Amino acid sequence: MTTADTRRRVTQTYVDALGLTAAATRFGLPARQLADMLSERKSFGEKVARKMEAAYAPDREPGWLDSFDGLHEDAADASGHQSIPGAHAKKNETSDIVIREYGTGGSMGRGLVLQEQPGVIKEWRVSERWAQENVHRVTSYKNLSIVTGFGPSMQPLFNPGDPLLVDCGINRADVDGIYFFRVGDEGFVKQLQRIPTINGLILRAKSYNTLYDPFDITEGMDFEVFARVVKVWKGEEF
Repeated sequence: MTTADTRRRVTQTYVDALGLTAAATRFGLPARQLADMLSERKSFGEKVARKMEAAYAPDREPGWLDSFDGLHEDAADASGHQSIPGAHAKKNETSDIVIREYGTGGSMGRGLVLQEQPGVIKEWRVSERWAQENVHRVTSYKNLSIVTGFGPSMQPLFNPGDPLLVDCGINRADVDGIYFFRVGDEGFVKQLQRIPTINGLILRAKSYNTLYDPFDITEGMDFEVFARVVKVWKGEEF
């Protein structure tokens, strides 16, 4: 493990304990920059590490982000075992990690319906090692939830009933990707592509299934991003 990797792991512990926004404020960084550093989209070098340490705990000797020794009390609970309760979950008392479903059943509250959802996955219980090896580039482990795949529009990427892992800490489509969102009262999982036009930027919602036409999301529409899809598992019958 490199020093930069250690810094990411240690910083992620603080983010898990405090949340992305609060941790970024304490470290003296914009939340987006901190998220990019944790996901390796930006470097995590000596200069920025020392700046973060000085902002967070100016009375401590420099270099504490480079080691797991002597974690600040704010991260003490997270250092023992990381949980991934997310916006719709709770922390388990053991070293296992519990990831709960986003919302309940086919209705996400506020009357939002997910069409053709064949039941739901209520929760997963995984080990810390599984999370570390399989879940990357997220805002925080706390922000993860499960959405059960619904409808055939994203086949062959995933099928109805397949598990989708989503990052609830991402509520804007700032980059192209697959998102869980609503338009009006209907929920969708689609690839959102940012397209510049003469009238400004629009989002084009695209399915993987070619039988489904894309549609544009423009200013003034009742549109909300719930989360970004970070991983999917596709089931196969044998």
